[in-house]
Amino acid sequence: MAEIGNDILKAKSFLEKGDLVAIPTETVYGLAANALDTVAVAKIFEAKQRPTFDPLIVHTHSLQQVYQFVESIHPALLKLAETFWPGPLTLLLPKKNNVPGLVTSGLDRVGVRIPNHPLTLELLKQLEFPLAAPSANPFGYISPTTAQHVQNQLGQKLPYILDGGTSRVGLESTIVGEEDGTIIIYRLGGLSIDDIENVVGNVLIQLNQSSNPKAPGQLKSHYAPKKPVFIGDLTELQKKYADKKIGAIVFGETIDLDSMVVIKNLSRNKNYNEAACNLFSFLRELDEADVDVIISMLVPEEGLGLAINDRLRRASVQL
Repeated sequence: MAEIGNDILKAKSFLEKGDLVAIPTETVYGLAANALDTVAVAKIFEAKQRPTFDPLIVHTHSLQQVYQFVESIHPALLKLAETFWPGPLTLLLPKKNNVPGLVTSGLDRVGVRIPNHPLTLELLKQLEFPLAAPSANPFGYISPTTAQHVQNQLGQKLPYILDGGTSRVGLESTIVGEEDGTIIIYRLGGLSIDDIENVVGNVLIQLNQSSNPKAPGQLKSHYAPKKPVFIGDLTELQKKYADKKIGAIVFGETIDLDSMVVIKNLSRNKNYNEAACNLFSFLRELDEADVDVIISMLVPEEGLGLAINDRLRRASVQL
């Protein structure tokens, strides 16, 4: 089981080694990992046993730090940050390339916030990287508001739980972004619309109506390749699209495909963590390659394989 304590240096050490640590925030406990380390982020999805890859919110301790992993902040969003951080406000901002696609579900924007909890803020100040942190509970379970809740639900999946007492149970953070000069609220939360409009004027409410309202994105919650993606038996698909340039996503054993096919192997050793780390970058690479169509097999429906297959199905053409 995980060790429970309030030793910031111990939490820091585990995070620097690529391990998971549960951290307290003003709302619920988060399951944190180095947001810039794809392998560490994959462990979050593995521990939560979530059947989908949803965008994760990245936590840091200062506005200055935010610029290390985002390209820019719109002036109106900057006003909101200066007014309400630290606090329950998440801003969707254009990410730099050092933020892995696994954190953003392949999208070009990343959700960022500064949490309002003294222990976690001190931890973040001592780290040289931000933390990706969804709620520290397995998929389908109630969000944890104490260290013991995390221990009961995920104690065997992580080495350390930073105990910051009972969370001030509140709403999730309000998610705000900007499109074409318009300030948009994507998710209602702990910061009211009135509070936001008092700072930036009228905003557009565009709530996520998808099956996963917690995703930091909105309607288009996952990166969609421009090239058509087809899922199935690769040998059959290769025959079907023989007149086109083909890119293929495979998993594990070598598939007997034409030498002209551009092949990306998610993991030759059938390692689900490695496959999750490669998934979004391989989709983008094939989307930008000199191919007309992308064909893919599914991986076994177990563990992270469920989320990998969900992502492939979302990207595919429904025949």
